[in-house]
Amino acid sequence: MPDIAFLTTAFVTLFVIIDPVGLAPLFIPLTAGMDARQRRIVGARACIIAVALLSVFGLAGETILSTIGISMPAFQISGGVLLFLTALDMLFDRRQPRREGHAQQSPDPSVFPLAMPLLAGPGAMASMILLVNQTETTTGVLAVHAVMLLVVAAAFGFFLLAPVLERLLGRVGEMVVTRLMGLLLAALATQFVLNGARAAGVIPV
Repeated sequence: MPDIAFLTTAFVTLFVIIDPVGLAPLFIPLTAGMDARQRRIVGARACIIAVALLSVFGLAGETILSTIGISMPAFQISGGVLLFLTALDMLFDRRQPRREGHAQQSPDPSVFPLAMPLLAGPGAMASMILLVNQTETTTGVLAVHAVMLLVVAAAFGFFLLAPVLERLLGRVGEMVVTRLMGLLLAALATQFVLNGARAAGVIPV
């Protein structure tokens, strides 16, 4: 059974990357004109698709990488850099304008942009591969996927609560939460880079 520290790291990493709180306000314009039942269906469908995509990368991501000749240390370093850039976007508030660009009304936003790239984006896919690689047991792999399911379930809950959260947090509250998560993500990204560099022998163990 994975230890609490690993499970906490997995949860924080996926929660910060997927950012259910930050996605909640975008759910409103994406589902404008829909009633509560339609919103639930769209949110549920988006979450199911996201879980399927993230599970594929969690279970077969390393195999896919090895097939195209990418070593795991190289992916750890590049994944850490990618997560660090995401953290910078969060810290300097550059991510919201990009997301708002995706938040244009479409007939069914559950696949695009909700499921991908907002829920199962490149950062979340990279995180699944990196986290699964850190555990060598079947129990550990299942635990990572259970944590992922928990985070996506939280996103679904925030989708349903989006109107209430928007009123409670306000713009200032959302900015504070986003920047705090950005700091945590920057530290986790740095740790991924250090782990990859050690695995590649660039720095001593």
